[in-house]
Amino acid sequence: MAAGEAVTLQLGPYAGCVGSHWWGLQGDACSDGKGSFGTSRQDASSAPAQLDVSQDVYSGSSMQVWSDYLNVQLHPRSIYVIQQYNHNGESGRLEAFGQGERLLQEHGCVEELEDRLHFYVEECDYLQGFQVLCDLHSGFSGVGAKVTELLYDEYSGKGILTWGLTPVMHNMGDSQKNFYRLMNTALGIVHLSSHSSLFCPMSLNGSLGLKPQPPITFPYINYDASLNYHSSAILAAALDTLTVPYRLCSSWGSMMHLAETLNFSGRKVAAAWASVPFPAVYGHSLPDVLHTYQQDLPWKLLSSCREQNVSCCFAQSVVLRGICKEGHISSCPGKQPTSPLDAFETAEQILQQYLHAVFPGAFSTFHVLEQPCMTRPPYPRFFSPLLTRQGFLLDKPSSYSAAAVESIPVLTSLQSSSILHTLLYSLYKDLQKLNTRRWASFFSAGVEQADFHEAVEALRTLSQCYETGFGDDKSEDETDSD
Repeated sequence: MAAGEAVTLQLGPYAGCVGSHWWGLQGDACSDGKGSFGTSRQDASSAPAQLDVSQDVYSGSSMQVWSDYLNVQLHPRSIYVIQQYNHNGESGRLEAFGQGERLLQEHGCVEELEDRLHFYVEECDYLQGFQVLCDLHSGFSGVGAKVTELLYDEYSGKGILTWGLTPVMHNMGDSQKNFYRLMNTALGIVHLSSHSSLFCPMSLNGSLGLKPQPPITFPYINYDASLNYHSSAILAAALDTLTVPYRLCSSWGSMMHLAETLNFSGRKVAAAWASVPFPAVYGHSLPDVLHTYQQDLPWKLLSSCREQNVSCCFAQSVVLRGICKEGHISSCPGKQPTSPLDAFETAEQILQQYLHAVFPGAFSTFHVLEQPCMTRPPYPRFFSPLLTRQGFLLDKPSSYSAAAVESIPVLTSLQSSSILHTLLYSLYKDLQKLNTRRWASFFSAGVEQADFHEAVEALRTLSQCYETGFGDDKSEDETDSD
């Protein structure tokens, strides 16, 4: 990497699921709950090597935990098992934010984490920062809060990009689980963002609030929302693309530079958007494809907010990958231009002009690379039959199965925009509705009532950083919560 190495920490079972699909890109130090390893034993000698297996091995029903589809070797110091808590079952789980915080206050646990961090940091020629993948809905949000605080204190000046991950939630009728999830999420957002250079919530849930919303759908992916194996694969493809700006060998920017383009004016939270796959039609030029999406952008919001339209974008980092050079311009000499974008010759120029037209006034950085997102096993076989092997759209279904899709083009945006006001303020309103006295068990795990109320106000203050001044004050009182 041009800007230096990044150390990745994965905190929680779902973070492990996303990381397993993204695993081969960086060295990691993992933290997970006891009993979540499945088919992978915890000693270095049993770490799985690269596998060459048939697609049948990776059926959704057989993919129960993240290690079932982990196909790279792990360093023996990569995995740290939290012995006090279980991964499965109804008891002994890391359920509350306070439990996670308290865990990282134990001397032995902190000492072990620091030793492992120092080991990986010392292996770096030049450390640019840390990527933290953290479960947001469980007690691991408390673990993440303490981990990012430790990184912030010990590695001053290094970038800390934190991704708060939530699987598609079910059984939303369980009031205690729903309450715990909401509290963990809100406390996690406040604490993780405060000690990170940039924080981004990512989930295929339609909402992180009290009111359930259907999961996000994608026009060319037929995924099972109940399978973490499926949902985490989509998030991993987005994450792999979102982080391109500081991972490319040819990149001029660092992790800290990416954060600083988005986090000005106290805006420490970003929203993730992705088109997986990007709907590039086979045989059509990039201007033709983008011209189709002048009004409705082809990407979906992956940060769990019912609202999908951005009224104001302050800044964004956009990445388009998997578009070959010959697809940049029209292949028909003498053809009348169908859009102003036809006047530009390079993909960078085309994308720049498109972003300027769709987001006037926004500060946009962009990267275009030919390398697609590879989707060979153990990546799920859940693609539409309308895709070619390279993930381009056809007019009619192909003669081969979805299992033959080996790569896809992807478009992503990491965005600081007004939609975060809606997301954060909706969570604030939901928290105001709760009778916290009913859930003494959550607070007995270690969160003081005064600290909770302080965090709730911090969430409101954070939401105000994304106000545009065009009716936001009115919407705060009138908008229904997610």
